[in-house]
Amino acid sequence: MSSLRQGLQQKLLQKLSPQQIQLMKLLQIPVANLEQRIKEELIENPALEEGNQKEEEYELKDEDHGDEETISNEDEDQLGEREDDISIEDYMTDDDVPDYKTASGNGSADEDKKEMPMVLKANFQEQLLAQLYQLDFDDKQYHIAAQLIGSIDDDGYLRRDLNSIIDDLLFSQNISTTLKELSTILSAIQSLDPPGIGAQNLQECLLLQLQRKDSSKPLVAHAIKMITHYMDEFSKKHYDKIIKGLSITEEELKPIIELILKLNPKPGSTANEGQRSAEHVIPDFLIYNNDGKLELTLNGRNAPELHVSREYKEMLDHYSKDKKNKANTQAITFVKQKLDAAKWFIDALKQRNHTLLETMRAIMQYQYDYFLDGDPRKLKKMVLRDIAEKINMDISTVSRVSNSKYVQTQFGTFLLKNLFSEGMETTSGEEVSSKEVKQILSDAIGEEDKRKPLTDDQLAKILHDKGYNIARRTVAKYREMLDIPVARLRKTL
Repeated sequence: MSSLRQGLQQKLLQKLSPQQIQLMKLLQIPVANLEQRIKEELIENPALEEGNQKEEEYELKDEDHGDEETISNEDEDQLGEREDDISIEDYMTDDDVPDYKTASGNGSADEDKKEMPMVLKANFQEQLLAQLYQLDFDDKQYHIAAQLIGSIDDDGYLRRDLNSIIDDLLFSQNISTTLKELSTILSAIQSLDPPGIGAQNLQECLLLQLQRKDSSKPLVAHAIKMITHYMDEFSKKHYDKIIKGLSITEEELKPIIELILKLNPKPGSTANEGQRSAEHVIPDFLIYNNDGKLELTLNGRNAPELHVSREYKEMLDHYSKDKKNKANTQAITFVKQKLDAAKWFIDALKQRNHTLLETMRAIMQYQYDYFLDGDPRKLKKMVLRDIAEKINMDISTVSRVSNSKYVQTQFGTFLLKNLFSEGMETTSGEEVSSKEVKQILSDAIGEEDKRKPLTDDQLAKILHDKGYNIARRTVAKYREMLDIPVARLRKTL
């Protein structure tokens, strides 16, 4: 049986201060979210105020702050009145008064009603449910149809097994149905808009859309026959087999393929486009080319000027005069805590801006030639360590700065982390960025004959002739990173 022992142990630990943690969090915030973060701090901390007020900075002092300070500009009576206006209990209590209790309805009839209209658009499942009235369904069939619509994914496909949906209906809604009845109701749903909705695979999705067209036309008839019998050959671009199977010429095949390519492979995504808000990229950095000289600025984007509240500083002075009062002691602790937090937040914002500018300035100098004209082939090999060594900061700091930040130039706005890349050596011993190799690879594929696309071996030979000693598997890896398919799938008639 082991005995309990008591002893002392000395350890050396490294912990981050709250101020350091706050700075790291602010470094990660892009300019698009900074304004909201400042507003949150203004709401949480009444000692932090907005505006560019000219006043003495609040100094972080010890608890005997009030013993050395005197109140200026106001006498005791004036400060007492201010104290009545700003009560500490208002901030120390947890019993907040709801807004509806303080709201008044005494507005004038002629007063302008400034309301922001909100547009709510139904998703495609709700659109389908709204169309069910067109179908002659009884109550049971309606519930089955609603279950099927709820099982359709965001692309507009019903990828769940129908037998599983039968089980769901039985256990969750106590509705018993058969595979035949379920298939009949699904066919009815597939007749709704958008065309192709509710398909169980891509082949069925394309056929549902083609069947909405005039099948008496030879072009549509051939397209239906090709998707029905030669879907695998079409997806792999084995055009010779399709031409032979349909007994048509290559010239007749071209308009058929054009017709199919105009169909929508993801009808659900199109129906949901109204729900998606447009994404606006707000740059964190702005780089201007002033006659060959680059100028860097940090995008403030309406970030307000902040200062420490004068009222709270005077309040601290007032309460510090009578420390024997227990209520005053609590008030001193509360006010000083809020003042310290306000000062720390302002300092953290200044440090954030300084770190961002120092890091971006180092990146701009490192990639100076690239920022002059935007030629991707001029991008140098650059990793986080390269910039960290230039600014004498930790790699993690550079990573936080470059993450989710955008830089705007005269030739476009780019994600900062995309400027970082590994490098490789050419046959002449020169070190180049992998982005330069990808750009050459992309240009070669863009200029290829689409009837006879370049294979990975041929692309590797082109790069080798330009001095880039790259294996075929590396070419394949770069091609996949560029989201470019293999040669067979790039082939056109």
